[in-house]
Amino acid sequence: MFLISKDIIQSIVKLSVDQPQQEWRALLSDKKNRFIFLEEGGKVTSYIYLKDLPMSEREGGELELEQIRRYALPVTELSTLSENLSFSSIFQVLGKELSLIKNESGSITGYVLREDLIVELFRQENEDANILKVLLMSIPMGIFIIDNHGVIVDCNESALEMTRFKAGEVLNYPAETIFDAGHLKHVFQTGETVLNQIQVTNESGILVDYSPIVNDEKNVEGIIIIVQDLPMVEQMAMELESVKNLNKDLNAILSSIYDEILVVNPKGELLRYSENAIPEFWGADLKELVGKNIIELEKQGRFMPSVTRLVIEKKKKVSVVQETPEGKKVLAVGNPVFDENGDIERIIVASRDITEATRLRDELREMKKISAQYKQELDEMKMQEQLSRKLIYRSQKMEDIMGQVHKVAKFSSTVLIQGESGVGKEVIAHAIHQLGGRKDRPFLKVNCGAIPEALLESELFGYVKGAFTGADPGGKDGYFKQADQGVLFLDEIGELPLRLQVKLLRVLQEREVAPIGSTQTFPVDVQIIAATNTNLREMVAEGSFREDLFYRLNVIPIHVPPLRERHEDIPLIAFHFLKQFNEQHDSSYHLTPDALNLLEAYTWPGNIRELQNIVERLIVTADDEMIDASVVGQVLKLNEPMTKVKPIITNIMPLQEAFEAVEEQLITQAMNLYKTTTRAAAALGISQSSVSRKYQKIVNKRREREDVGIR
Repeated sequence: MFLISKDIIQSIVKLSVDQPQQEWRALLSDKKNRFIFLEEGGKVTSYIYLKDLPMSEREGGELELEQIRRYALPVTELSTLSENLSFSSIFQVLGKELSLIKNESGSITGYVLREDLIVELFRQENEDANILKVLLMSIPMGIFIIDNHGVIVDCNESALEMTRFKAGEVLNYPAETIFDAGHLKHVFQTGETVLNQIQVTNESGILVDYSPIVNDEKNVEGIIIIVQDLPMVEQMAMELESVKNLNKDLNAILSSIYDEILVVNPKGELLRYSENAIPEFWGADLKELVGKNIIELEKQGRFMPSVTRLVIEKKKKVSVVQETPEGKKVLAVGNPVFDENGDIERIIVASRDITEATRLRDELREMKKISAQYKQELDEMKMQEQLSRKLIYRSQKMEDIMGQVHKVAKFSSTVLIQGESGVGKEVIAHAIHQLGGRKDRPFLKVNCGAIPEALLESELFGYVKGAFTGADPGGKDGYFKQADQGVLFLDEIGELPLRLQVKLLRVLQEREVAPIGSTQTFPVDVQIIAATNTNLREMVAEGSFREDLFYRLNVIPIHVPPLRERHEDIPLIAFHFLKQFNEQHDSSYHLTPDALNLLEAYTWPGNIRELQNIVERLIVTADDEMIDASVVGQVLKLNEPMTKVKPIITNIMPLQEAFEAVEEQLITQAMNLYKTTTRAAAALGISQSSVSRKYQKIVNKRREREDVGIR
């Protein structure tokens, strides 16, 4: 029990309705009085909080009874306590601003203010009086009390546990050391409550509410800060979802995450909407549409189609893109809410403006298309760069061949590459692979002349387990299967035995392969590129190559001319190999113009392979980094007897100019090789005086050209 001190019990100031009006004014104007109790028939029936009574009526004027009663409140709303206060009565005090006190006989002897009683409860030290302190400490939520100076003056244990502090670390310390200074300042200045503020530190995560403590003059005298542990908040949210009587509309809205939320009844009438509306879409304020059938808006042409109508018709969730005549696009998702009988009770429509998103999506799609085009062009440029490192040419003949290669690469037709040994047939095959649609698939090479006939069949077609003695126990996939979806390059196809020519013909015809030792076949998708340095037509005539296989291989014939038929390419290829070997040997050798002239004049029976070897030999044997015609002549051994080859003219020119150019070239090469006019004349078959005169003319012409270049 708690004994109410008589010091806090205030006397009742009664105003009898039977008293003269002069006495009313005296009681009402007395500023010491806070409450006036009205007495009628000897019984207190109501009370007036004088602060609610306008000063003009308290200090002057003739007050009528009815005017006073306008501000009177019935005493039946107040708690009536005895001087010995029970535990349950404490909660009555907390709910009212004042409570009446009665004596043992039941008569009202006075009243007590809530704040006075609470102060008295904390002041008394008996066990019952500590109940409020115990109650405060037992509240599961954390509570901090902040005074008007922003200092923490009290808190409960829950608050300390949630914030991971000790009492000595927070009491009498500024609240802003723990809580947001901006929120504290806002509450002190405005008196407004700030709710649901998430505060995360390395030690804790809490949900914070800031509530002002306001006095009678509406001044903020402090702040009550309530904190909740985030895990506790999450648990409370989960419990709320499981409550059976949860409002169905709110449950559906919470499950939606779109910007605009509408609640519609089964008739299509709008019941309520969220604050994030899309007014540009509706063409009107949604307030005006509440209670109206929004399906009718579709008939009026406001938008198409109506998601509400579709949900009612299909009785299931519907997602549509609605569009207005002005071009506004909205993604609308309609969710039906069913009652116990399976009938639609509510329709929750979640909408989002996707006009800008649609535009960005279209732009992104267009950018992806452009990016893909750029990527393709870059891939082609990279491929061209890679090919340019291997395919080096300037002649029109090679230009025509590369044009043919580009066309062939777009298809998967069988290609037959013919040409002398060393002209670069394999490089052409690689170019077809890299420029075609199979560039990301395998490219396998088989030299039909380098593998013994006994092994060639198993290498090409593979074999199954136990196919022959010494075979791999697990069997083996042949080149055809390994190159599936890719390219198989059959070099030296003319060396393929007749027996295997039959099997190859079947693969080309049926597009399937049968491994050795198996009766089953499996399909293959392989592009065949064959190459040979022999004349297959002559081999067909001789009977050493099957005619039907020849025509199967000769679908797209490509003839690569020998190096002697494309002199324009020799300097470029020579410089390429020179650069390659310089990088390899960390050297800086150069070829003089006379040296290049000799290289161009050579017949190159070994073609590009021979040119590569000669350039490497020149670098290894040269004494000087500047390689001239004399060094080239020694390496090529031009003084040795050689089969005479007629000069090849690649461009049409006047006959006299052609004669002079050939004459200049022959005399220059002879002088570079033999050093004296006598020996040069003997090699050329003309007189020494003619060589001397013509060579001097050539030297003078070169000097004139050099002088012009200097000027």
